[in-house]
Amino acid sequence: MIVVVGLEFEARIAAGFGAQVICSGDGRNLADKLSNAITDDCRGLVSFGVAGGLAPELKPGDCVVGSAVLSESGRVDLDSYWSKILLQAIPDAVLGELAGVSAPVADPRAKRTLHAKTGAIAVDMESHIVAQVAKARGLPVAAIRVITDPSIRALPPVALAALRPNGTTDIGAMIRFLIRQPSQLPALLRTALDARAARASLLRGRRLVGPGLGLPQLQSA
Repeated sequence: MIVVVGLEFEARIAAGFGAQVICSGDGRNLADKLSNAITDDCRGLVSFGVAGGLAPELKPGDCVVGSAVLSESGRVDLDSYWSKILLQAIPDAVLGELAGVSAPVADPRAKRTLHAKTGAIAVDMESHIVAQVAKARGLPVAAIRVITDPSIRALPPVALAALRPNGTTDIGAMIRFLIRQPSQLPALLRTALDARAARASLLRGRRLVGPGLGLPQLQSA
């Protein structure tokens, strides 16, 4: 099994699943990287990590199990039986469609527009690529995503500026940005609190789902 994440801290959490983990960073080479990693004994793909909230009722730390992924490339349904297993393992998770994008959706107005256009309840930069590769290779695919920035909150420019293409955080760049624009500090602290709630939820989800992410039961059913 292969678990795909976008950020370094997500990769550290996902390592507890005991599966191969691919950290996509900015996602530009994810499709090729993922396709090259799939071997004949690969049993499934999982998109795992944080997401931006699109549905107004979702708050930081809420867990979403994907039912489908919508992107400019079209719609890909995720494995319904596997999703059901994940929902049973994480009782407070919600089932919903995910929007896949190539760049962060940071502004609340843009989030509202995307929600109205697609009906998706959360957005991330990896799930659509994972789903498309899985569909092309005939593999089951699932998505577990936790809300970090809710629909009403913007991601501050300082947080985006500190993200490296490989999914790590450039602390130096963050400090330099704050020196130039100290007014960004309150928003950054709010974002850090949201990220803390999301991280705690990801850790909890990993413990609840356990090794294998429910896939052995899926294949034996």
